[in-house]
Formats: sequence, structure tokens, C-alpha cells
Amino acid sequence: MIRNPLSVSFSVWRAIFLREALDRLFDMRGAWFWLLAEPVLHIGFMAFVFSIMRVRTVGNVDVFVWIMVGMLAFFLFRRIAVQVSYAVDCNRPLFTYRQVKPFDPAIARAVLEAFLMAIISTFILGTAALLGHDTFPGDSLLVMQAVFGLWLFGFGYGLVASVLMELVAEMEHVLKILMLPLYLISGVIWPLSAVPHPYRDILMINPIAHGLELVRLGFFPDYHTVSGLSMQYLYAWAVISVFLGLLLYRRFALQLVMR
Repeated sequence: MIRNPLSVSFSVWRAIFLREALDRLFDMRGAWFWLLAEPVLHIGFMAFVFSIMRVRTVGNVDVFVWIMVGMLAFFLFRRIAVQVSYAVDCNRPLFTYRQVKPFDPAIARAVLEAFLMAIISTFILGTAALLGHDTFPGDSLLVMQAVFGLWLFGFGYGLVASVLMELVAEMEHVLKILMLPLYLISGVIWPLSAVPHPYRDILMINPIAHGLELVRLGFFPDYHTVSGLSMQYLYAWAVISVFLGLLLYRRFALQLVMR
């Protein structure tokens, strides 16, 4: 029976998805717990810091929920970017099968990470709602658009990063260091509206900042966000990064497989 290429691709993606899921959830004792513990510890620590500073609201929003929503959105981007960056390296033995291409583990990892983050986010937001916080989004469509934009940008970032790391080994250290500044300048732990204007415009070049603020605005329609937010800007960066990543995958396909 002759199968069409699309059917073969879906079968490969399904197999790699299941393989990656087993690896992510059962590669060590309590692996599923640490997937949840990381964002919970980050959120809890920042909430504790703000409580010591006696800050109750940010932009007319409960500071605890403000931190939670922004941090979960950033973790979505970061986890997808990191997982896709190492997709080729961690799945190199699979390339002995001619059906498996370097792009296949990348897309499988991106979808898996989105699925895991959806479960984690639902659990954390649901727990916060039971504790009396308002965590139901006011504009679900805006939240989904912004979240998908962050997912797409994280996917594109990971594609580009994986090729760069294969070509220049030292890029791995550079990209790891880059994640900390991104965490700080994306408005995850402090409001960008508090940054003076000349510097705020520089920070808003970062598309992740647009994504995080749009997610918060979707949750809280009365949120006092920064001016100049643009969904188109976020998606422009996302689409360009994915397109560039695909070009690099095609150009260096042999190097990715044969290293």
C-alpha cells in the first residue's frame, strides 16, 4: 500500500510525540511534578516579594494574578524555545529512518510542550480561582491569539537556535545567557508602564513584551497596559522567525543529520 507524504508525516509526528511525552513525564522520578513545580515556585516567590513591598495591584489588576498570567505566558515561550532548540540533538538516532526529517522532532516537541503548558496553566489558574482570585479571562479570543503568537515565536526561535547551535557549538552558551535578559525585559516581574518613556520604547522592540501584555489585557479588560501594543508586531516576528528557521533547516539539512 502506497501512502502519501502527508500521511507519513502525521504518523512520524504522532510516534515522536508519544516518545517525547514518555521521556518528558517519566525520564526520572517525579518528572511530572517538576514540570509543575518550576512555575509554581517562580510565581510564589515573586508574589512573596510583592507582598513584602505591600504592592496589591498592578495596572488596576490583582498583583498575584498579574504575576501568574505573565509568568505562565513567558514559560510557554521559553519552554517551547528550549525544547525545540534541542530537538535535533536529542533525536539524532531517529534520522537513520528515512521517513524522519530534522523538522519532525521540532514540531512534535513544540506541540507537546504547548499541551503540557495548557494542563499546567489550567491547574494553576484553577487553583488560584478556588482561593478567591479572579482568573477567568475577559476576552478569551484575545488570550488565545496572543498565546498562539508566543507559541509560534517560541517555535521559530527554537528552529533558528537549533541550527545555530549545530553550526557553532559556543552559541549554546550565548542562547542560554540570553534567556535571563529576556525574562527581565519582557515585563514578567515588573510592569513596563513603570519604565520611563525613552527606555520603554526600547523595551517594546521585544515582541515577547507585546505578547505578555496582550495576554494580560485579554484576562483583564480594565488592565492599564502600556501604549503601542500590537498583535501584528508579535505575529510578524513569529512568522519571520519560523520562515527563517525553515530556510536554515532546508539549507543545512545534511549537517543536522550527519553530525
